[in-house]
Amino acid sequence: MPHDVTLITTIAAALGLALIMGFIAARLKLPVLVGYLIAGIIIGPATPGFVADVELSTQLAEIGVMLLMFGVGLHFSLDDLLAVRRISLPGALVQITVATLLCIAVAALWGWSLAAGLVFGLALSVASTVVLLRTLESRGLLETVNGRIAVGWLVVEDLVMVLVLVLLPPLALWLGGNPNAVPEGAENRSLLTTLVLTFGQVSVFIALMLVVGKRLFPWLLWQIARTGSRELFTLCVIAAAVGIAYGSAELFGVSFALGAFFAGMVMRESPLSYRAAEESLPLRDAFSVLFFVSVGMLFDPGVLTRQPLQVITVVLIIIFGKSLAAFFLVLLFRYPLNTALTVSASLAQIGEFSFILANLGVSLGVLPTEGQSLILAGAIISIALNPLVFHAIEPVQAWIRSRSKLAQTLERPDDPLAVLPMTVDLNRLTGHLVLAGYGRVGRRIGEALTEKGIPFVVAEENREIVEKLRESGIPAVSGDASEPAVLIQGHVARARMLVIATPDTLDVRRMIEIARTLNPRIETVVRTHSEEEAVLLEKENAGKVFMGEHELAVGMIRHVIERFTAAPSSTNK
Repeated sequence: MPHDVTLITTIAAALGLALIMGFIAARLKLPVLVGYLIAGIIIGPATPGFVADVELSTQLAEIGVMLLMFGVGLHFSLDDLLAVRRISLPGALVQITVATLLCIAVAALWGWSLAAGLVFGLALSVASTVVLLRTLESRGLLETVNGRIAVGWLVVEDLVMVLVLVLLPPLALWLGGNPNAVPEGAENRSLLTTLVLTFGQVSVFIALMLVVGKRLFPWLLWQIARTGSRELFTLCVIAAAVGIAYGSAELFGVSFALGAFFAGMVMRESPLSYRAAEESLPLRDAFSVLFFVSVGMLFDPGVLTRQPLQVITVVLIIIFGKSLAAFFLVLLFRYPLNTALTVSASLAQIGEFSFILANLGVSLGVLPTEGQSLILAGAIISIALNPLVFHAIEPVQAWIRSRSKLAQTLERPDDPLAVLPMTVDLNRLTGHLVLAGYGRVGRRIGEALTEKGIPFVVAEENREIVEKLRESGIPAVSGDASEPAVLIQGHVARARMLVIATPDTLDVRRMIEIARTLNPRIETVVRTHSEEEAVLLEKENAGKVFMGEHELAVGMIRHVIERFTAAPSSTNK
């Protein structure tokens, strides 16, 4: 019986070639996303040989978008965002504005319209959350203050892009888009009417999801889980993601991306959200691969030879333009140099939202096809170069600090949170404990020390945490504890013990070296995430080392209190 196997052929070719190119990229120490994009270029219409079905690939990519955004919503934590809101929210908004204005100016020089420059700028202003999370995780920075600020920054960018995806279709006609591509009836409405209707539809959808969906879908997930069937549980998760995304588009006119994002958000309210994330991960990963492959199919490699200067300009905007804007913004908020460099490196690439926005802009007629090709070229090159950008953080930081005047200017030594208040009792600054890091582990240690009446000073990079600690009467100093000035402000030279509750191994070594230089008799207690790091730190005589999180906090608390309540002579043996 004859039958059409176009769909099977497209999926088989896309996944098979993505596996090969992803493996090659991984062996070359490049992000695997680069391999997926190159696989799409190879089977795309712009290169010779086999050409996959572009229309089918586009539909598969839509499913990939739904599942990608569902995953973002499933891991979206409002609490984590609120913890860094003072820097992430205004920082991301200002950085998006600066990058977009820069791109509009460049696009005007190329002869593009204002609308094209706007869409082009928005696409280049947002970095890839997928790339960032994988990079931070591989470098052990995900749980650090710098990592949380970078993730919070990108979450704000994602939320802005979700809003852009909602507003762009109804506004396309007023931006000079294709009348045949705009929503039906939009040509007869005023701009104000269009905006009111769009926000009205989105508001009704969000209200339904937060009021009804927040209760209904976690309940449904629990009922399915009670059956004991793993297949039904996974099916429920995927059906909710795709079904809500499709229903939101059909009933409320919002994008698949927004629908899937809120599907993930309401699922997060369930106690089974971690299981939902784990069991849906293979399918989400598979369709995410198809999404990146389909994006590669849209790329025309000829743009690299036809418009090399434009490609170089795009790459420079991505890697240097918006990154420098973020760098100075972070310093303006009085965060340490290391934080500014980490956030800048995190933003020096573009990814999934850029692809989605570029594709939407072309389909609506507000972005030229060459703009999409330039965006894709910039994405591939910036993602490939991003590991090198992260590797450059340490040497750039050392170079800046080797020039004392420049370092003093950038580190802003006049910061009032960088020094302890004069009102701190001097008796609490002799024979005390210096606690570096006040995250989940550090906070538990601090609470135990307060309960036992043990004096301590906190060194923490998150300025909001330092402000709250000072308000509660706990001495705290803002800054990177791997810098001598910060530990000096914590009076480490007169301290009895240094407890390092941050997970970054490189910073740990630096802190211990500085502390022992200033105070050779100080006792050190360290946390780490892996057995390899623990063995390495113990070989380097880093003091008492603990692993894990819950067990780590309990163990560190017990050890610190036992040692601190022991006779002073015994602690120095």
